[in-house]
Amino acid sequence: MTSRAQTLQGQVAMVTGAARGQGRAHAVRLAEEGADIIAIDICAPVADTITYPAATAEDLAETARLVESAGRKVLAREVDIRDLDALRRTVEDGIDQFGRLDVLVANAGVLSWGRLWEMSEEQWNTVIDVNLNGTWRTVRAALPAMIEAGNGGSVVIVSSSAGLKATPGNGHYAASKHGLVAVTNTLAVEAGEFGIRVNSIHPYSVDTPMIEPDAMMDIFARYPAYINAFPPVPYRPATQGPDGQSGFMPPEQVADVVAWLAGPGSATISGSQIAVDAGALKY
Repeated sequence: MTSRAQTLQGQVAMVTGAARGQGRAHAVRLAEEGADIIAIDICAPVADTITYPAATAEDLAETARLVESAGRKVLAREVDIRDLDALRRTVEDGIDQFGRLDVLVANAGVLSWGRLWEMSEEQWNTVIDVNLNGTWRTVRAALPAMIEAGNGGSVVIVSSSAGLKATPGNGHYAASKHGLVAVTNTLAVEAGEFGIRVNSIHPYSVDTPMIEPDAMMDIFARYPAYINAFPPVPYRPATQGPDGQSGFMPPEQVADVVAWLAGPGSATISGSQIAVDAGALKY
């Protein structure tokens, strides 16, 4: 059991990409705040152009175990966010099981590397279809249920520092994450009359399998000027310790921000872009 204040007691949160990394951290953190969890992940390779290992069914089962260890209930499903019908069925099943939906964390996303004029059409389409179109499909499936319930709620869209600046070497990823800013801002206006807040977070250099250091270093080795677009992290929390020379932050620190945006402490915040970058974007 958790000793947290449980600001989301009695609420239900849906988290995409929940099998590991940020998604798992968000699901567990929200459970610690008292929310029951709808956890979804594709648990399979997305495309040949995504070269880091995919999450597995076992990863998703471990997320479910951790949520239950926090004393909350969980509905875990293997769902591809490119499949709108599957998303709708999952939302419906979640409502049947838990009776409501209050929080949506649209976290699922993928990353690959390459220069814009050299990448394949499949490489471009995969990143855009998962990160941007898949997030829209997630919103399309979840928002009607939240509106119909009449309880208000919070939507947290996980963008990236790449949604706020240029990131040479993965321009398709930046395009998708910039697009999520427009989704966030528009949805904040459209859903505001129903008491639903919508914000995006913009993490930088989070320690998850998506980082794929070898691929990133290969890009920097071939195009050394690109490294200037990826600044060091100036602020290192005391809890992270002095050995974190890579600057990668643990996903649990991002989850703290997600929990705040989901809860009553951020009740006046909507349509905002929250940089979770330890100050890196100020360079």
